Amino acid sequence: MRVGDLDVQPLIDGTFTAPDDFFGDADLATHPDILDADGRLRLPIGCFLVRSGERLVLIDAGVGPLHDDTFDGGQLLEALDAIGVGTGDIDLVVCSHLHLDHCGWLIDRNAQPVFASARLAVGARDWSYFIEDEAGFMRRSIRAGLVDVAEAGRVELLDGDAELAPGVTVIAAPGHTPGHGCVVLSSGAERLLLLGDAMHCPVQLEESDWRVMADVDADLAARTRERLWRELEGEGVRGTGAHFPELRFGRVLAGSGRRWWTLSGPGTP
Repeated sequence: MRVGDLDVQPLIDGTFTAPDDFFGDADLATHPDILDADGRLRLPIGCFLVRSGERLVLIDAGVGPLHDDTFDGGQLLEALDAIGVGTGDIDLVVCSHLHLDHCGWLIDRNAQPVFASARLAVGARDWSYFIEDEAGFMRRSIRAGLVDVAEAGRVELLDGDAELAPGVTVIAAPGHTPGHGCVVLSSGAERLLLLGDAMHCPVQLEESDWRVMADVDADLAARTRERLWRELEGEGVRGTGAHFPELRFGRVLAGSGRRWWTLSGPGTP
């Protein structure tokens, strides 16, 4: 996907298999199109590589080499290698938030940074919640490694909106986690929203009361989703989430029966 002068490459680290109560007591069977042949909701674990001039920016860092009933990850580094990018080529990693499936490749199991030359940008409130206060779950090795990276002066804590590279801006989108942010890519008249986990699946446009079990503040998360849906109605605004099916880009078509329109290629309907 091109956004003006920016190049955006979706990358899949693996698969997330949602538990049956992922959307609370919502009846997933009312939307069979989002379920696989086994009746399960399986979504990609997505990351995005953005080329901004000479800079390479990685948005989210997958779950890493974890394989259990929920996560089957570990493909990110191979996906980067397939497009000719090494871990040392990344200049900046932006984490939408610090849930395990968005920061798993930041630090290896020896508590060493995987992207050794990169700065890390993350919401200040997420840093407090997951790293300092230890209120949210975090692997011990990742927490220790991130503390070391911060002490080396390579962590930027974001409090509100911030431009991190030409055309790459993080906007506050709290609720799923305290410091969750979305990345806005803009060039000329074009805008692309990388939504992180502010919304997990386009079905939440139709089912606005489907709340995710992992939301720290479900009411705030619902208000954030509505604000982002409205923004995606704008002319020339596209988006995708870190777990949207096939990481395909789309937009919201306004009017009667507001709905999600998936793009098959560059441009908007």
